[in-house]
Amino acid sequence: MKTKVLMVCLGNICRSPLAEGILKSKVDPSKVLVESAGTGGWHVGELPDSRSIDIAKKHGIDITDQRGRKFSEYDFERYDVIYVMDNSNYRDVLKLANSDSEKKKVKLILNEIFPGENVDVPDPYYGGSQGFENVFQMLDDACEKIAQKL
Repeated sequence: MKTKVLMVCLGNICRSPLAEGILKSKVDPSKVLVESAGTGGWHVGELPDSRSIDIAKKHGIDITDQRGRKFSEYDFERYDVIYVMDNSNYRDVLKLANSDSEKKKVKLILNEIFPGENVDVPDPYYGGSQGFENVFQMLDDACEKIAQKL
């Protein structure tokens, strides 16, 4: 049976598509399904931000097959673990949980490299290209730890 992982950020165009692409590049797709979503629905059906596409491509990862979608309550049933990019996403996702078992699936992704520190992945949307590179490196480190666990 496949382990199913969902990456979640605000708009599903910057951070979570990068996290999805990075983790996919580190795991066996026959054993692990990785997808992403956003807590907001502004970018449903859209490609990831061009800067996310560019930084992923720079590191040999193609994320142009991804399209934005909104997180839903059904995602608790479908996924084994839900990694959120920041504390705001964490609170928004937990509000939709209907049980303690659903709440236990939700984790802050950077707690993989900074255990218990509840560090946010900064949203690079309004920053320059260096912000996207910094986010890529953080997510790459966290996804390496996740891949080792899976």
